[in-house]
Amino acid sequence: MPSRQRTREDYGRRVARAMALIASRLDDPPGLEALAEAAAFSPFHFHRVYREVAGETPVETLARARLSRAAVDLLRGPLPIARVARRAGYGSAAAFTRAFRAAYGVPPGAYRARGGLGALPPRPGFASRETAMHSVTFRDEPALRLAVLRHIGPYEAIGPSFDRLLAWAGPRGLFRPETRSIALYHDDPLTVPAAQLRSDAGITVPPDVSAEGEVRILEVPAARCAVLRFKGPYAELEPVYSWLYGSWLPGSGEEPADQPVMEEYLNDPRSLPPSEWLTEILLPLRVRVAAV
Repeated sequence: MPSRQRTREDYGRRVARAMALIASRLDDPPGLEALAEAAAFSPFHFHRVYREVAGETPVETLARARLSRAAVDLLRGPLPIARVARRAGYGSAAAFTRAFRAAYGVPPGAYRARGGLGALPPRPGFASRETAMHSVTFRDEPALRLAVLRHIGPYEAIGPSFDRLLAWAGPRGLFRPETRSIALYHDDPLTVPAAQLRSDAGITVPPDVSAEGEVRILEVPAARCAVLRFKGPYAELEPVYSWLYGSWLPGSGEEPADQPVMEEYLNDPRSLPPSEWLTEILLPLRVRVAAV
């Protein structure tokens, strides 16, 4: 391997370590010295290297992760907005409101009141918006070869694992137009404690890519899948799952296969507002046996 390519790959690994440190300390952000030490770069050069590899500054990485967590706090918890603002690192509710509106298009109070951006109003004649909110299609998914990073903890906090994976993949030329970004979710968040939930952040890779360090290679078998496309912030996916498993699946005549549910992220959350994020939920199904 040419020395320049080895250097690029090494830089990706080192920046990924700094990203992991940021993700682990959202409430106590590491300073320049700690980040530079984690990445084994001189503090004089760390920010420039990080920005070139990650496509954003460490401050932007932190702010994006905190705002994503804040969206979850607004939807799922009773915390007052002022408390959510402090938890997101803002000194006042006004500053938080400006930042949240800039990212999500609505102020936090309105976001909480309407149940998110992807929520739809009830249709006439239905008791709740969950009953006719989504459209499910079927698709035969090919076998997938994924490079994955394991994430342990709340599912909504998987984003930094994708950041680290892309920092590893970018210098290797593995993030291409045909690359798919896919997460696998192994546990039920309603029965497994949030701190113990297992998921994998993954991207599709060609056959010549090997496992390295924390990055594993996962072979996902082909499957017939129920596919539900959702447009909106990732923080709003929980009620979509409730509808899929609680309403659609029991009435579909289908049985889930012995494979984890997957999410495919169809566009770039860094370059688009959360209202435009597209996610497909892929629920593997058992093969139907023809009646004799």
